[in-house]
Amino acid sequence: MKNQKEAAPFAHYHAIFNQMSAEEITKRTHLELENGVFFVEILGEKYPVSHPNYQPETITALDTLLLRYLTEVGAAEETEKFLTFREMPWGDVYLQPFSGRILKRAAFTFGTRLDAFRQAAERIGAKKIPNGDAAYEFEFLKNYRLRLILWQGDEEFEPSAQMLFSANFVNFTAEDRVVVAEIFITKLKAHLR
Repeated sequence: MKNQKEAAPFAHYHAIFNQMSAEEITKRTHLELENGVFFVEILGEKYPVSHPNYQPETITALDTLLLRYLTEVGAAEETEKFLTFREMPWGDVYLQPFSGRILKRAAFTFGTRLDAFRQAAERIGAKKIPNGDAAYEFEFLKNYRLRLILWQGDEEFEPSAQMLFSANFVNFTAEDRVVVAEIFITKLKAHLR
């Protein structure tokens, strides 16, 4: 395992995943095993996770998140309620890292390029919502949705951003929600033109 930062959490959830039957995972996630593989769709892209022995070439936070989803988090009912990061469990404890790593990054990556943001959001199937100077709702995982709201800023004020999570994201830990937001920002940034 090359990435030591990710190795320990991955190994922990990998051991749990190896011990779970495909039936248990299907019951938890509503995903069916297809030729020994679960396909987890994130922002419209399918990620194959072989069962029982998922072995990515390089371990990333995404790999650990996939295993956490399959073993502990699972499927969720759709909800129309959205919460800020702070309003969710442990959100106030992780608010400062979340604000720096996610909100500032989103503001300065997308808030200075609203047209490019709109086009990138629409390329990955996001739904426009009427907030801020530009705002979209994204389905991260089935029924787990994110809203990114941007304000462009001007000579007096820097651009700013707010991210809302569908209330069912309480199924994830605060650390996982930061990882979800980082993966989301990175994938959205890849679609900027």
